[in-house]
Amino acid sequence: MTKMPHVIEIQNLTKTYKDFKAVDNLNINVDNGEIFGLLGPNGAGKTTTVSMLCTILKPTSGTAKIDGHDIIKEPSKVRKSIGIVFQDPSIDDRLTGRENLLMHANLYGVPTSIQKERIARILKLIELEDRADDLLRTYSGGMRRRLEIGRGLIHQPKVLFLDEPTVGLDPQTRDHIWRYIKDLKEANDITVVLTTHYMDEADRLSDRIAIMDHGKVVILDTPQKLKATLEGDVVVIKSNNNKNLEELLSKWFNFTKQHLEKDTLEVTVPNGRNAIPRIVELANQNSIYIESIVLREPNLEDVFLHYTGCSIRDDTTKELHGLSAIHRRAIR
Repeated sequence: MTKMPHVIEIQNLTKTYKDFKAVDNLNINVDNGEIFGLLGPNGAGKTTTVSMLCTILKPTSGTAKIDGHDIIKEPSKVRKSIGIVFQDPSIDDRLTGRENLLMHANLYGVPTSIQKERIARILKLIELEDRADDLLRTYSGGMRRRLEIGRGLIHQPKVLFLDEPTVGLDPQTRDHIWRYIKDLKEANDITVVLTTHYMDEADRLSDRIAIMDHGKVVILDTPQKLKATLEGDVVVIKSNNNKNLEELLSKWFNFTKQHLEKDTLEVTVPNGRNAIPRIVELANQNSIYIESIVLREPNLEDVFLHYTGCSIRDDTTKELHGLSAIHRRAIR
């Protein structure tokens, strides 16, 4: 049997609220078995898009297919084909890990005859066999996250949606979850759709990334090709007057790709090694003291800034919603 080339097919998907288009005529195909990253500032439409794909919200127009099932005509079949890990915790800490999995196996209609074996396999997969019968309130943040991911796999979905899967976790736990997601995807032959504010997370996990802004995809490609579109190096500068230095660089050298954030000025230039002496000389001529100057290759944060005009680090402080919040509003 031939595998479907696209497990997700989005066709002219649109969501309008009065005069505001949250999602504007979106067309995306996601390949079977890939990890697909969806990035964008708040209001870009990424959460609304995922909520429509999960049948939490109804589109204004257009449609999409998940594993061949139309999100409008066959919502129940779509729900059986997907798993969701919400940004906010959504598991019962008064139950044990095993009891949480059992409850969701029943909710998803997993046959009673195979529930015990399925739960045992999931517990082994998420490395929680030894803690399966402990109350969830005794779990660490990383353990809870692994259980939530395992719960999303209990009915063997074709697509797993991960909404900010490592938010609030320490760096070591985040790294463990990243490796874990990669292994899970390969072991279960599933497609993963990832929304995240961590650029290193998107870079490390995603096979392809779509950056959305104002309801549209502004660019879609592999992380490597996205970074290559900037065609330059990034010079990171700390000085006693970054604002004045930014204006001088723009005036004299036409360095238009500049970003000033707190005490750091970042400039994207075609040849960073040649540009650094010129920057230092200009600063000296204008009595600006450079504390440090570092050359690095572009990263996804630079790509995001270039295509959306803002830093995703700025955006995280304003993130007050997610799939779980929309889900709560949708069921009221």
